Amino acid sequence: MKPYAFGVDIGGTTIKMGFFSSDGKFIDHWEIPTHTENNGEKVLPDIARSIKKKLKDNSITLDDLEGVGVGVPGPVLSDGVVNKCVNLGWGVVDVRKKLSSLLDGVYVEVGNDANVAALGEQWNGGGKGHDNVVMVTLGTGVGGGIILGGRILAGANGAAGEIGHMKVSDKETAVCGCGKKGCLEQYSSATGVVRLANLSLAANPSVETPLRDLDPITAKDVFDYAKTGDEFSLSIVDIVGKMLGEAIAHITCVVDPDVIVIGGGVSKAGQILLDAIEKHYRPAAFHASRDVDFKLAVLGNEAGMYGAVRMVLTD
Repeated sequence: MKPYAFGVDIGGTTIKMGFFSSDGKFIDHWEIPTHTENNGEKVLPDIARSIKKKLKDNSITLDDLEGVGVGVPGPVLSDGVVNKCVNLGWGVVDVRKKLSSLLDGVYVEVGNDANVAALGEQWNGGGKGHDNVVMVTLGTGVGGGIILGGRILAGANGAAGEIGHMKVSDKETAVCGCGKKGCLEQYSSATGVVRLANLSLAANPSVETPLRDLDPITAKDVFDYAKTGDEFSLSIVDIVGKMLGEAIAHITCVVDPDVIVIGGGVSKAGQILLDAIEKHYRPAAFHASRDVDFKLAVLGNEAGMYGAVRMVLTD
């Protein structure tokens, strides 16, 4: 194996770049802006230029690279083709072929960013030491990734792991960003937690809670007041836990993981969130998967870089 590799995590605002040795040692990282103008035509050339500069600064050549792994915020087919990526302005783009060409034939591997982050956590984060991991990412939306046998489960259309768009309610009238109603994302994302709190406050005008004095309310506020014992906030956390716990129970019936890793900004709530999820997961789970471990993600914004380079370094 050649001595070096890069892990690249493409976001809508910035591109995170990680420089690794081929034994997985983290050497350096930096960010470059994501230029999405003109349908994102500069994104891949900017990545290639930045990699070449890093190599030059370290007196290393492209011949020393095992490869470059890339996480992309969109569905990725098995041949490295991205099938539309709205945040980058891309239609159908053969990322593997195009970036490899810009790097004079260096091996390139491509994956969906949520799946790639899950692989990073499985390799060197909350799922370390386990081959079968489900990661649920609770941020502005709800994302996820499934790792089986140490490898990403991407699915036929690159859409496996879209946990946030599992339907969990038949009663929902609001429309999710995906166009459906009643998706997990509408209840368990950061915006979903705030939405639940505001709806419940409006429906229960006599309820006293310090959340009434806040404008705007954040998901962090809800969890922080729940930790102080505020009954209203605790009731919102319980709803979030129910939605997540029961949804994860459905997932474990299918993939039977060793561990569930909870990441994203909402996961910073910590143990109170895990307790709420487990409270509803255990009774709903199939008996063989009932005792699965729940862990918090530990790599944060670096998970995508770790997962991206892991795709290259996996035999």
